[in-house]
Amino acid sequence: MKIVVLGANSFSGQDFIDLLLGDPARQVLGVSRSPERSALFLRCKSRADLSRYRYVRADLNQDMDSLLALLDRERPDAVVNFAAQSEVAPSWERPEDWFQTNTVALARLVNHLRRRDYLRRWLQVSSPEAYGTCAGRVDESAPLRPSTPYAASKAAADLLLSVYRKQFGFPLLTVRATNVYGARQQLFKIIPRTAIYLRLGRTVALHGGGRAVKSYIHVRDVSRGELAILDQGRLGEVYHLSPDEGVEVREVVRRLCSRLGKDFAATTAAVEERPGQDKAYLLDSSKARTELGWRPAVGLDEGLGEAAGWVEANWDEISRQPLEYQHKP
Repeated sequence: MKIVVLGANSFSGQDFIDLLLGDPARQVLGVSRSPERSALFLRCKSRADLSRYRYVRADLNQDMDSLLALLDRERPDAVVNFAAQSEVAPSWERPEDWFQTNTVALARLVNHLRRRDYLRRWLQVSSPEAYGTCAGRVDESAPLRPSTPYAASKAAADLLLSVYRKQFGFPLLTVRATNVYGARQQLFKIIPRTAIYLRLGRTVALHGGGRAVKSYIHVRDVSRGELAILDQGRLGEVYHLSPDEGVEVREVVRRLCSRLGKDFAATTAAVEERPGQDKAYLLDSSKARTELGWRPAVGLDEGLGEAAGWVEANWDEISRQPLEYQHKP
């Protein structure tokens, strides 16, 4: 089985590729717009044998002609799409960039592929942000009610793909995972950023006092779920991947402070909430658990320990990296 992974340099994409390479029956082609990242951020780089993996640099917005030609030459059985502008807060400043990548470029790509005979599965990595704030536990039938430009661009992509599924039988599968974390995550995300700031003696800002409830799920649990969906999921279906319960952001930071020997009150500060911040993501993942036999295996404390340990073990290199989000159109 030949699989193309779009967004191969992304946090979730790189872990998924590493999981794929554990199966000798799979050939993997990774595609991202930036140069291939170092072993600090790519788990597969620790593998002795990368003969079944190839990386190609291509930008969905700038190199679509060459990307479409590449896909037609390679004739993959499946495409998994992690490629996206994925940050929420900056999407208020340049929403056109989010829609261009997440929706417009995707439209051209999918319109091309629906005329080809080689593609058997397309796994779209969506986001629970598309639901907005919902009361109670949310299953896959919940309406899309996005509350930020990022969320709106992802919801638009999902609706576009569903149209191609209905009209042309496009082999669509969709996954929405909750708050993915783990070693190798972008350094500006709350878990690695907290570990880094605590080491640097900097104050950790908690938007809205950190009262938003998130459902943190380890990246390898998500990758396992995505692979189960790709292999076994029913075409046209949406699947959720989520832990058993949510936890406030401030509680996650408190656990990291305790693990690293820091005082929570002395090292954190409440700041204004971000516009459009959804108060809770409590997704119901019983569908994936029942149909696919999936369930999360990495507990939050274990995962936090791994993430903090990654920062500690790679401090020399991490300390030279930019710590803030850097937007690329």
